[in-house]
Amino acid sequence: MNEEVRAYVDAIPAEHRPLFDRVDRLVRQACPEASVGISYGMPTYRVGRRRLHLGVWSHGVSLYGWQPARNADFTARHPELLSGKATLRIRPEDAAAIPDDELTELVAQALSP
Repeated sequence: MNEEVRAYVDAIPAEHRPLFDRVDRLVRQACPEASVGISYGMPTYRVGRRRLHLGVWSHGVSLYGWQPARNADFTARHPELLSGKATLRIRPEDAAAIPDDELTELVAQALSP
């Protein structure tokens, strides 16, 4: 993990760190070839031309950069998470109801060529 990403992660409030760590772990497992850096002020996973941004906010975490057409099954099951065209807002209580395999599929589809 580079210095910028480490600084971002170290600054995450304790109440949001478990959710961030879970999503980060799932992205890294689904796409071990992904590089991680900071873009738009948040950790960004890159595979080829694909990007997935993971930001921590007061509500929990948000995912940016996934493509709704590629992840239609996920958004059909969880429409309450949509916040804009390609933004998912995930609160800890929402995440508790989403199995790891669903999040893994979401990030794998988002970063696959």
